[in-house]
Amino acid sequence: MTCGFVCDERYFWHDARDTGGPYVEAGAEMETPVSRRRMLNLLSVTGLRRQLTTIEPVPLGREDLLRVHPAGYLDSFKAQSDAGGGTMGDYADFGPGSYEIAALAAGGVHAALDAVVTGAVDTAYALVRPPGHHAERDRGRGYCLLANIPLALEKLRAERGTDRVAVIDWDVHHGNGTQAIYWDDPATLAISLHQRQLFPYESGTVEEAGGAPALGRTVNVPLPAGSGAGAYSYAFERIVEPAVRAFRPELIVVASGFDASCLDPMGRMLLTPAGYAALTRRVVELGREVSAPVAFAHEGGYSPVAVPFCGVHVLAELLAADAPVGFGDFGYMDALEDQQLNVHQRGMVDQAQAAAARHGAFG
Repeated sequence: MTCGFVCDERYFWHDARDTGGPYVEAGAEMETPVSRRRMLNLLSVTGLRRQLTTIEPVPLGREDLLRVHPAGYLDSFKAQSDAGGGTMGDYADFGPGSYEIAALAAGGVHAALDAVVTGAVDTAYALVRPPGHHAERDRGRGYCLLANIPLALEKLRAERGTDRVAVIDWDVHHGNGTQAIYWDDPATLAISLHQRQLFPYESGTVEEAGGAPALGRTVNVPLPAGSGAGAYSYAFERIVEPAVRAFRPELIVVASGFDASCLDPMGRMLLTPAGYAALTRRVVELGREVSAPVAFAHEGGYSPVAVPFCGVHVLAELLAADAPVGFGDFGYMDALEDQQLNVHQRGMVDQAQAAAARHGAFG
C-alpha cells in the first residue's frame, strides 16, 4: 500500500512562544518542534521513511485562506507576523514568519488530501506544524493559528468537487475549531474523541451536535481521564464506525494528535503506540468499507518520548508494513489492567452513543 508523506523543514521553525502553564522558570515549553522532528528522524532510522512517497507542500494563498478565515483575521495575523510576532487568541502566540509557515502547514494538509482523492497514493500523512484543530474562523486557540483541515477541505471541494467528508479527531483535546466551522454544514461529519473537560474546558459535550441544518453531523465523545485501548476501541465500535457508515463519506480525514498517549504531559490518557496502530487499522478498514480514501493531519502531541513511536506505528499501518521490532515497545503499559474497558468508561461512551442516536448521527 502506498502512503504519501508531507513534511517541510520550515514547520520546525515556527516559534509558538508557549505560555501554556504557570511555570516556575523558563524552559518548560510544551509546543516545540522536538517531538515532530524526533518522529521524522525515527522514520528514517527504522527505514520507513524510504517506503513513503514524498509529497511537497505548497502554501495556501490568500484566496484559499479566505474560504475559512475573514480578511481582518488574516490581516492581523500577517501584520503581527511581519512585525516579529504576536498572538491570535488564547495560547495562540507566534514569532516572526509564522503566517507563512502556517499557510504552508495548511497547504501541506491540502496536498495530502489531494493526493489520496486523486489516487496518487492510497493513504497519506501530513506531519505539519503549527496544528490547526482549535483554530476557529476568527480566532486562534491552543497553539492553532489557521484551521488546517477545514482550509484543506474547502480548497479540495472547490477544485475537485469532493462533497461529503468525515473528520475523526483523536487528539486528547476537543476539536472545537473544526466543530465551530462546520456546525451548520450537513456535508461534513465532525467526530471528536477527547478527554472530558480538558481543553477547551467549556466545549465538547455530548449535547453539542450541530446546528439545525446539520443536526447529528457533530459527534462528541468525551472520555474520562485514564482511558486506554479498551475505551477507545469501544468508542469506535459504538459511535465512530456506525456514524461513518451511516454518513457514507467520500473522504475520511484523521486529526492525528498523539497527546492521548500514556506519557503525554498535556493529557491523562493511556494510549500506546500499539493502541494508535490499532485505531489506524480500524480507520483504514472503515475507509475500505465505505469506499473513502483516508488521510491524516498531524495535530498535538507533546511527549518527545512517545510521539515518535506513536507516529512510526501509525505510518507502519498506513504502509501495511510490520512495525519496526524494538521501536516503541510499550508492553508494560499495554499490559495494564486499566487498558481494558472499565465500567465508568463504558457508561460515558454509552451516554455519548445515546446522544448521537437521539440527534440522528446514525441515520
